[in-house]
Amino acid sequence: MRILIMRVTLRASWSHSLKEKRMVVRSIVQKLKNKFNISVAEVDNRDIHQSIVIGISAVCGDIGKVDSTMESIIDFIERNTDAEIIYIEKDDIVK
Repeated sequence: MRILIMRVTLRASWSHSLKEKRMVVRSIVQKLKNKFNISVAEVDNRDIHQSIVIGISAVCGDIGKVDSTMESIIDFIERNTDAEIIYIEKDDIVK
């Protein structure tokens, strides 16, 4: 069993308020949860209106599933939000 851990940082340069940012965050977090059945939350920079940092975790059976899940999540984020991905931190833990 492997545990996938990701931290994705996005830039929403068009966002001018925390209200706009939170609408985007809620939308992408809920879409990710529904599509992939993973744990997702905003984890940092909550008071900076142009920066979004989300943490993602999932349990996978093997390294192949970890890699394919990571790629699918990144593709999904790129297709479903106008925010630009600026940094991705990935890790997997063997249990």
